[in-house]
Amino acid sequence: MKTILFVFGTRPEVIKLAPVILELKKHSEKYNVIICNTEQQKELSNQTLSYFNLKADINLDCMRPNQSLAEVQTRILSALDKVFAQNTIDATIVQGDTMTVLCGALVSFYNKVPVFHVEAGLRSYDIYEPFPEEIMRQMTSRVAQLHFAPTAKNKDALLKEAISEDKIHITGNTVIDALFCLSEDTMNSAKAFYEAENIIVDDKLVLITAHRRENHGERIDRIIKAIKYLAEKYSDHTFVIPVHPNPNVKDKIHANLEHFNNIKLLSPLDYPNLVYLMKNAKLILTDSGGIQEEAPSFGCPTLVMRYETERQEGIDAGVSVLVGADYEKIVSLSDKILSDSKENTRLTAQNPYGDGLASKKIEQIISSYFKF
Repeated sequence: MKTILFVFGTRPEVIKLAPVILELKKHSEKYNVIICNTEQQKELSNQTLSYFNLKADINLDCMRPNQSLAEVQTRILSALDKVFAQNTIDATIVQGDTMTVLCGALVSFYNKVPVFHVEAGLRSYDIYEPFPEEIMRQMTSRVAQLHFAPTAKNKDALLKEAISEDKIHITGNTVIDALFCLSEDTMNSAKAFYEAENIIVDDKLVLITAHRRENHGERIDRIIKAIKYLAEKYSDHTFVIPVHPNPNVKDKIHANLEHFNNIKLLSPLDYPNLVYLMKNAKLILTDSGGIQEEAPSFGCPTLVMRYETERQEGIDAGVSVLVGADYEKIVSLSDKILSDSKENTRLTAQNPYGDGLASKKIEQIISSYFKF
């Protein structure tokens, strides 16, 4: 039996690792699974774990108000070092590009424990877009022993960086696996949530998320200006914004948008409620990475409010469009969709990010790695 340590700290990491955790737990004769949450997003990560009927074995409570990136890294590294000192670990699994991912990979490397990287090979090739995630993902690739690449494009990126082909496996993205975990009862509960919030979820719903560090400052001002224009012009549409708790985002959004009757500002949503909005939205405006991958499963047009994306497959497939924080682009492309009916603007292309079987493929690769 091998002891596998899952390290994560944010809601997107939980969503994308939960299917893998559940798959490995089916094989208790092979794996002793330890779940470690750095709690980089404390409330959101634990809330999402509970949706999958999972609970962390280790909670590290690493976040403090107004920490710099260096301070966050120092705290997570030190906390994880103690985890490795107290446990015998055979492999560490991390997902994506967060500070937790980088720290999990580094501490594993320092302890000569192999790192398995879920969602490997995504690249924007701009070290400041997304910041600091692009560099964290690239650095993690340097120490990983197994790279679970969602797409062929991701594999090609890793090969260009001289990573051995026998370490790279195309699996699809586990976020699609997570979508298939949603039950009908869960969706009914989500529907009841919006009814209780007096939010009409119909064919004129727009979902907006904005939180990335590179969009703070003047960029969020331009995004807000575009939202105000759209809300005024399309007063018969409902604009739902789950507001990120970071004060650089939260304070400006509330100050500028809370007086609009057709803009609903919500606290961060749990996973099922967010999926319910994606499933029903006419248009999505987002700077999120995960939503870029999930929205195509529902045929929803998505405008990506970033200037670079490490998820180029969606752009190439025509299921999403890069608009940055460009007021004119956001407004003009939103106009094309909102001025037409939802039925006419649905996308028909297949989701380029996966088929829902990634977790099973990952387990089989890990089993082969350990020669079970």
